[in-house]
Amino acid sequence: METNPHELRNLIRLALLEDIGDGDHSSLSSVPENAVKRAKLLVKQDGVLAGVEVAQLIFDETATYYNDPPLKIDVLLFDGTDVKSGDIVFIVEGSARLILKAERLVLNTMQRMSGIATYARQMSALIDDLPVKLLDTRKTTPNFRLFEKMAVKIGGAVNHRMGLYDMIMLKDNHVDYAGGIEAAITNARRYLAETGRDLKIEIETRNLAEVEEVLRVGQVDIIMLDNFSLDDLREAVKRIGDRFETEASGNITEKTLRAVAETGVDGISSGALTHQARSLDLSLKAF
Repeated sequence: METNPHELRNLIRLALLEDIGDGDHSSLSSVPENAVKRAKLLVKQDGVLAGVEVAQLIFDETATYYNDPPLKIDVLLFDGTDVKSGDIVFIVEGSARLILKAERLVLNTMQRMSGIATYARQMSALIDDLPVKLLDTRKTTPNFRLFEKMAVKIGGAVNHRMGLYDMIMLKDNHVDYAGGIEAAITNARRYLAETGRDLKIEIETRNLAEVEEVLRVGQVDIIMLDNFSLDDLREAVKRIGDRFETEASGNITEKTLRAVAETGVDGISSGALTHQARSLDLSLKAF
C-alpha cells in the first residue's frame, strides 16, 4: 500500500481540529508560553510498535498548523520493533504547549496502530510456514483506515484493497441485485470495457454450486469462498485449481486461521485484524 503524505496530513489536521477546537485552554491557562520541555514515549505493554513515523508527522503538522516552532524528536525505536514494557520509543523536546497539543492524538494513533500490528504479527505467525497470504479488509474505522492499513502491513499481514475504488468486489448483495452471478460478472466486464479501467474482479461465492457457476462463466481474477466448511474449502480449491486465485473469508480468527490455511487457499481475509485488535498501552511522560 502506498500512502500519500498529503492525505495523511489532511487526516491529522481534521483530528487536531476535532480535539483542539478553538484552543487547548488547559495548556494556555497553566503553562508559560515560552516554556521548553521534554517528554518520552513510554511502552507499558509488550507488543509490536507501529505509528512512529505517523507520530512524527503529527508533531510536524501540529507545529505547522498552529505556527509553532518545530519540535526536536529523537527516535530510539522504529515501526515493526518488538517492544516490552519499560521501553522508551522516542524523546520529544520543544514548546511545552505544542507537546501537550499533540500528545493525545499521538497516543491515540500509536496505541491503536500498535495494537493492530501486534495482532497482525500474532495471526501471521500462525501460518508463516504455509504459502498463503493473510489479508485485511474494509472493516476499518471511518477516517482512520489509512493508519489501520499501515499497521496491518507493519505487523506482517497484507493489504488487500484500500476501498471501493481499487478493485471490483462482487459480494453477495451485488450478485443478488444484479440478478445472479453471470449477470454480475458480465455487467462488471462491460463496465471496465466502457470506462477503460484496469481493475481486478473478485466475486464472492456462498456454496459449491456458485463456485461451479463462476467456473462456467469465468472472466474473474479471484474467487472468494465465504463461510465455507473446511471440507467444502478443500473441494472448492480442488475444483478451481490454478484457473483463479482463491480467498477464504468468514469467521477467521486465531482459532480458525490455521485450519483454513491448510485447505490450500491462496489468501485468507480477516476483518478481525482491525476490528478485534486491542490498543497497546503507551504513555507520553514529561521528564
